[in-house]
Parts: sequence; structure tokens; C-alpha cells
Amino acid sequence: MAISVNDSNFEETVLQAGLPVLVDFWAEWCGPCKMMLPIVEEVSKEYEGKLIVAKVDVDSSPATAARFGIRNIPTILFFKNGEVVDKQVGAAPKTSLVEKIKAVL
Repeated sequence: MAISVNDSNFEETVLQAGLPVLVDFWAEWCGPCKMMLPIVEEVSKEYEGKLIVAKVDVDSSPATAARFGIRNIPTILFFKNGEVVDKQVGAAPKTSLVEKIKAVL
């Protein structure tokens, strides 16, 4: 299950995580974000215990979105050891996300 992350807990939940983290930057009004929702949820279940899957609502957490230069959503950032190691901008098939996940594990 993807966890909800915001400006106040991003540092602790994502940057200090002991596992790689996939962060989905999204918004309620974003059509492509809604298309990615079931894919992100599937991935969160399949990689449970190996990967943390987090979601950041850009409308309620503008500081975090600005910090990472999020201009288009959905944007998915992949973190390892507190650093961004890969990203996916726009809707993408599950196979693309799985390739990127395998590269960070």
C-alpha cells in the first residue's frame, strides 16, 4: 500500500528511509495521475518489504514539489540513500516502472 507523504514528513519518510523509495507526485484533478494510480498500487504490493512507495499531493505539499522541481505531473522520482537516482515524467506502462525499480533495488 502506498503511503501518503507531505512537506512535514518527507525528510524522515523518504530521504532517511532504509529502503529505496518510489515517490509519486500527483494531484486529485490530474487525469494521467488517476491512470497511474492502479499501477503504483500494484507495484507497492509486489515490492513490499523491498521498496517504499509514497505519494505526494502537489497541491497540499507545494514545498516538496518545488524542492524537486516538479513541473509536470504525474512525476515519479526514485530515491536511494536519500538521493534521486531516476525519474519518470508522465503516465507510463507498468513495465517501464518495473525496469526502473529493478535498477534501484
